[in-house]
Amino acid sequence: MKMATRLLNRNFFLLWQGQLVSQLGSQAFFIAMMLWIKHQTGSASLVGLIMMISMLPFVILGPIAGTFADHFSRRKIIIFCDILSGIPVLILAFLMFNVPEASNFLIVCLFFVSLTLGIIRSFFNPAISASIPDIVPHEKVSAANSMNQSSNQISLFIGQALGGYLFVTFGAPLLFLIDGITYLFSAFSETFIKIPQKIPEKSEVWRDKLSQFKSDTIGGFRYVWRNTGIRAFFFAAAIINFFSIPIIVLLPFYVEDFLHLKADWYGYILASFGFGSLIGYGLAGTLKIKGPVRSKAVISALILMASCLPILSIVNVGLLALILMTTIGILNGFLNINIFTILQTAVPSEIRGRVFGLFITITSGLTPISMGLSGVIADLLNQNIPLIYATCGITTLLLCILVSFSKDLRRFLQSV
Repeated sequence: MKMATRLLNRNFFLLWQGQLVSQLGSQAFFIAMMLWIKHQTGSASLVGLIMMISMLPFVILGPIAGTFADHFSRRKIIIFCDILSGIPVLILAFLMFNVPEASNFLIVCLFFVSLTLGIIRSFFNPAISASIPDIVPHEKVSAANSMNQSSNQISLFIGQALGGYLFVTFGAPLLFLIDGITYLFSAFSETFIKIPQKIPEKSEVWRDKLSQFKSDTIGGFRYVWRNTGIRAFFFAAAIINFFSIPIIVLLPFYVEDFLHLKADWYGYILASFGFGSLIGYGLAGTLKIKGPVRSKAVISALILMASCLPILSIVNVGLLALILMTTIGILNGFLNINIFTILQTAVPSEIRGRVFGLFITITSGLTPISMGLSGVIADLLNQNIPLIYATCGITTLLLCILVSFSKDLRRFLQSV
């Protein structure tokens, strides 16, 4: 198969629009899940626990899923993951329509579906990230990342802006049904995609296959460990994620109990973050910065973003919260595109899946713990959200300032 000569080629466009549709449904599912649990139980602990459950597979399965993406057809992984994601969500929607009074049973089902989706997405994400550089021209990888992430954020913006309203108007079952259908639509669209990939030859002996798989997984660890710049970035991101995650986990309580706004404002504030991220993606995709300039720009954006987090603890007006979350989104979008582009262009295709699997595992390693603790600590502190936001925000800012002095990290950011 010939290498693509333009960004908007058939393969990339099909992948892009499929993700746009499925992400719309996913955001509707996420908002419905969070608000439904809050309204059914009023428990911050349960909200944090279900988010923790959904993230655990990324941490545990990341390296294995990354190796899987290097050993098997990334196209087939992407298609089957979308199909397998749609089925349990549709079953959950069916149960919610038919036995809405069985709250405890439905909570258990919601936990099971969240865990299932987490397992599936842990295989899906490395396959997507590893595929993009192989279906667009090398010099267009940054623009492709910008478009791909933009589709996610357009979905975030629309899904979150409407999600709260749709939840109030139609309820959780309909939003779950929409999510299941969008997964299947995305899978259908992806069947027409061709992804060039050199798949390693495999032994016919099962024991040899397992040994090769294990060896390649360990090889991914070694690659990351020996690259001090990548290693420094991975571990820095893990620590920063740990202290910033509570802000997202406790956002429904921040909106309804601190800002004293209706549930639909939860969607609006999430959407403002998505809208800001779209702007950030656009900036990262159009600004041609490299070398030391990119390193300084990324570190500056990181510190500025962290500076905004503690300010949320003193903002008690909905409009100001929207503006602040938009600013955080712009900086976050700019950071994400630059980091992904550096990783994708610096890492060879045959090991890219493993590196992105490890990226998910290491950077998300502490996230489930943070999610679980967020709800428990919030309940122990009488749901004093401003105190938690201030503590986490200031800690994140101090960590970002400390990380900015790492020479290995600076070299990594200007390496490509």
